[in-house]
Amino acid sequence: MNYTEYIEINPEKRFGKPCVIGTRISVYDVLSWMAEGMSISDIIDDFPELNEMQIKACLAY
Repeated sequence: MNYTEYIEINPEKRFGKPCVIGTRISVYDVLSWMAEGMSISDIIDDFPELNEMQIKACLAY
C-alpha cells in the first residue's frame, strides 16, 4: 500500500501532524482509537468520512 495516496502533512493543519487527506483526522487519532479497541467498522460508523483504505493507510504509515 502506498500510504502517500491517503496521508498528507500540512503545517497549517493540526500543527503539521500527518492527517487523512481531505479531513482533519490525524493518523494518531486513528491509531489511538484502534489501540482503545475500536475496529475498522466501528471507526467508519463513528466517522463516515473515512473509508477502510484510509484507515489501513494510517496503519501502514
